[in-house]
Amino acid sequence: MFLARRSLGAPSFFSKHLLLAAPALSSTTLSYIHRDISTHAMSRRPNFQGGRRGGGGVPGRGGDRGRGRGGRGEQRWWDPVWRAERLRQKQSEMEVLDEDEWWSKMEQMKLRGEQEIIMKRSFSRDDQQKLYDMAFEFGLHFHAYNKGKTLVVSKVPLPDYRADLDEQHGSTQKEIQMPTEIERRVGNLLNSSQKAVAGNDSDATSSQGGRHASLGGKIVKPASMLETDAAKEKQSIELKQKQDKLKASSSVKEMQSFREKLPAFKMRTEFLKAVAENQVLVISGETGCGKTTQLPQYILEEGISSLRGAHYNIVCTQPRRISAISVAARIASERGESLGETVGYQIRLEALRSAQTRLLFCTTGVLLRQLVQDPDLTGVSHLVVDEIHERGMNEDFLLIILRDLLPRRPDMRLILMSATINADLFSKYFRNAPTIHIPGLTFPVSEFYLEDVLEKTRYEIQELDTFQGNSRQRRREQYSKKDRITGLFEEVDIGSQYKNYSASTRLSLEAWSGSQLDLGLVEATIEYICRHEREGAVLVFLTGWDEISKLLEQIKGNKLLGDQSKFLVLPLHGSMPTINQREIFDRPPPNKRKIVLATNIAESSITIDDVVYVVDCGKAKETSYDALNKLACLLPSWVSKASAHQRRGRAGRLQPGVCYRLYPKIIHDSMLQYQLPEILRTPLQELCLHIKSLQLGAVGSFLSKALQPPDPLAVENAIELLKTIGALDDKEELTPLGRHLCTLPVDPNIGKLLLMGCVFQCLSPALTIAAALAHRDPFVLPIDRKREADAAKRSFAGDSCSDHIALVKAFEGYKEAKRNRNEKVFCWEYFLSPVTLRMMEDMRDQFLNLLSDIGFVDKSRGVSVSYYIFNYSCSRQRLPFLSP
Repeated sequence: MFLARRSLGAPSFFSKHLLLAAPALSSTTLSYIHRDISTHAMSRRPNFQGGRRGGGGVPGRGGDRGRGRGGRGEQRWWDPVWRAERLRQKQSEMEVLDEDEWWSKMEQMKLRGEQEIIMKRSFSRDDQQKLYDMAFEFGLHFHAYNKGKTLVVSKVPLPDYRADLDEQHGSTQKEIQMPTEIERRVGNLLNSSQKAVAGNDSDATSSQGGRHASLGGKIVKPASMLETDAAKEKQSIELKQKQDKLKASSSVKEMQSFREKLPAFKMRTEFLKAVAENQVLVISGETGCGKTTQLPQYILEEGISSLRGAHYNIVCTQPRRISAISVAARIASERGESLGETVGYQIRLEALRSAQTRLLFCTTGVLLRQLVQDPDLTGVSHLVVDEIHERGMNEDFLLIILRDLLPRRPDMRLILMSATINADLFSKYFRNAPTIHIPGLTFPVSEFYLEDVLEKTRYEIQELDTFQGNSRQRRREQYSKKDRITGLFEEVDIGSQYKNYSASTRLSLEAWSGSQLDLGLVEATIEYICRHEREGAVLVFLTGWDEISKLLEQIKGNKLLGDQSKFLVLPLHGSMPTINQREIFDRPPPNKRKIVLATNIAESSITIDDVVYVVDCGKAKETSYDALNKLACLLPSWVSKASAHQRRGRAGRLQPGVCYRLYPKIIHDSMLQYQLPEILRTPLQELCLHIKSLQLGAVGSFLSKALQPPDPLAVENAIELLKTIGALDDKEELTPLGRHLCTLPVDPNIGKLLLMGCVFQCLSPALTIAAALAHRDPFVLPIDRKREADAAKRSFAGDSCSDHIALVKAFEGYKEAKRNRNEKVFCWEYFLSPVTLRMMEDMRDQFLNLLSDIGFVDKSRGVSVSYYIFNYSCSRQRLPFLSP
C-alpha cells in the first residue's frame, strides 16, 4: 500500500488528484477512476471499456458498430478540412437570439398559469447560457434537449432526459391510460398501505428517492398526492375527533394548565392572526417563553380544529439532532399521544414519523437534502426555522434559498424564530416582515464572576508559565496580538482593581490565563455548589469532548463528587448517540444531584428543566478562517454577550438560580454583542458543493445575496480547492466525484479520502486518517519530553516518514492494546491521547455509516479489507470495488 507521503512535521496537504493511490497506477487508469467513479461505485464489475465515442468493439473514435462520431465512416471528425467545413455549416444554421422576445415570453409565463414553454429553435451554446441566466432571474428553469434543438422553460425543475421530447427514441414510449375505476382502486390501495410503508422505512435512509424523498426519509409523502379532496376531508375529521378526545383526558388537561402559564399563550391569537395574514413572520422570544414548543403546536391545533388538518404539513427545523428529538417528544407528550403519530422527527439515520404526521421536526441538513429532490418543497404548508440567531452556515444558506423560493410558493408560510432580540436584521432581509416579541419566563438568577468564585471556593490558581521572568508581561504581549478580549484583562492593575478582595484571590487573578481552562477550578466550583447550595441540577458549559472527558475522570476521583449514590454525572455532546443524550432530561431519584457536562449544545437548543446552577467557562469552539493565507483552525473562542445571557438563563427555569462565570467581569463586559456568523469565518467548500448540487447558479452571485455575504476571496479559495481535488470542472460544474461528495456531510477533502479508500480497498486506514484529520492528532507533545514524544511518533512511521502511516500504525497498536486491556499503558508509553483515540473510534463508525448509506461500502464485509491495499499488479487489472 502507498499512502500520501510527507516528512514528519511538515504541514499536511492534499494532493491534486488522490490522497490515497497506488504508485503503479497509470495516468490513464486514474483518469478513468476520476471520470467513472459514479458508475463504478454502485457496481461490482467496473466497466473500463475504451472508446465511448464510436461504440464498443474497438477503443476510441470510429468503433465498428458505433453510433458516435466516426461510426461507419459517415463522419470524418479526424479530418481537419472536413471538420472546419462542418463547423462553419453548423454555425450558419444557428439562429440569432432575440433577448427582448424571450424576456417578454418568460415575463408573461411568470404572470400566467402555463407551466412550461417548449420551442424548436437552434441557438448557440452562448445564447443558450443567456436563456439559462434569464430563466434563473425569473425563478424559472431552463433545459435544452435534442442536442440543443428543443428548448424548454419551466416553472418546475427539469430532468436531463424527457421521452416526450426525444425525436429518435421517444416515439417508442407510450403513455398508459387506466380506466377511471381502476385508477380509483389503485389510489385507495396506495392510501391504505401508507402505514405499512412508513413503518418499513422509518429508520431507513436513501439517496435514490423520488421527487419528494429526502436522504433521511420523506418529509411529504408521495402517496398524499393521490388523496382526493374527499379523502382529505375525511382525514381532517378524524384528526379533529382524535384531538378533541385527547383534550378531554385528565393528563392533557393538566398539561394544558401548565401551557397556559407560558408567555407564548398570551400571544396565541395575535400569532395565529399574523401567520394567516403574512407569508413571513419573525418571532423573537427570551428563554422560557415557550416559542419552540408552543408556536408550531398552535398552528397544528388551529389547522385541525378548523377541519384543515389533512392539508397541513408543518416542518420545523432545528440546528441540532438532540433538539429536534427532544422538542418533538415534548410536544407529543403535551398532546397526550405517542411520538411518531401527529408529531414526529427526522434526523440523519434516524426517524420516527408516520402517514398521520402533520408536524415534523428535522435538522437543517435534512431540509437542505429535501430541497435537492424538491426545490419547491411541494406539500409543505408551514416552515418554521428555529434558532436563527445562532447564524450557522446551514441556516444562513437556507435563508437565501427560502427568500428566492417564497415568490414561487405564495401559499407557504415561513416563521423565523430567534432567542435574541435582533429580529430586525431578519425582518429587513425578508422585505420588512412583521415581528412579534415574546417576553421570557425566568426566575431571578444571581451571577458570580471569577473574582467572586475564587473568594467563595478559596481555590488557588497555579502559574502555568514555568519560564523565568514576568509571565503576565509576556501574556500581555501575546494577547495584544492574538486575543483582544483577554489582552484587556492583562492590562488591568490587579492590585488596585481588586483591592477589596483577599490576597490569595489577587494572586490567583495574577496567575489566571484566559488561554487555558483550569479544570481544577471547575471541579472546585462544582464541589462548592454540592457542599453549600440547596438541591438542584448543575449544568457546566465546556468547549469540547476533551474537556468533558477529562473532567469526568477528575470527578470520578473526587472524594465527594465520585460517590455515585449521591451524584449522577452525565456528558452531553453532539457526537453522542441520541439514546444516551436523552438521559439528561430525566430527573434523578430523591437525594441525588444531577451534574451535566455539556458544550454549547445546551445553550438554547434544549431545555433541562431541573437546572438551578450554571457553571460557565465563557468559551466555545469556533472555526476561524484566514482567506488571505487559506488557513482554517478550530479553537476555543470567547462567546458573545448574547450567548452568555442564554447560558445564564438556563439556571432560572423553575426557581431562582445561580450562574458561576469562571472568567472576570471585565472579560464579560468586553465580549461582542453577537457572535460572528459562521459563513464569515469558516471555509466555504461544503457550502459551494451544496449550491452546485441545488443548481442555484454561480456560487459567487448566489452568496452575494446572503444576509451578510462572505469575503469574495474566501469564495474564490473554496472554488479553487474544489477544482483542485476534482469536485468541480473548469466550468465550475459538479463532476461525478463532486456529486458523491455532496452526499457526504463532511469536509470535501476528507470526503474524497473516504471515497478513494473505498475505491482502492483500503477503507480501514482511510477511516483512521479521516477521523484524525476531522478531529485532531492523537499524539501529545509534553514540553518537557518533546524529544521522547517525537521519537515515539517516528517509531510508528518507520521508513515511510509519513504522518499518515504513523497515525494508522498508532491506532492499530491502540486497538491491539485495548483487546489486551492494556490501552492506558500503551497510550502513556507512546505519548497518545486515549480520549482522542476513543473519539476517532466513534468517528470511524460514523464515516462507515455514511459510506454505507450512499452505497459505497457493504458494512457486512467489514472495513479490514486489504489493510495495506494495492499490490502493484493492480494497475494491470481492473480495479476491484466494494459492493454497494
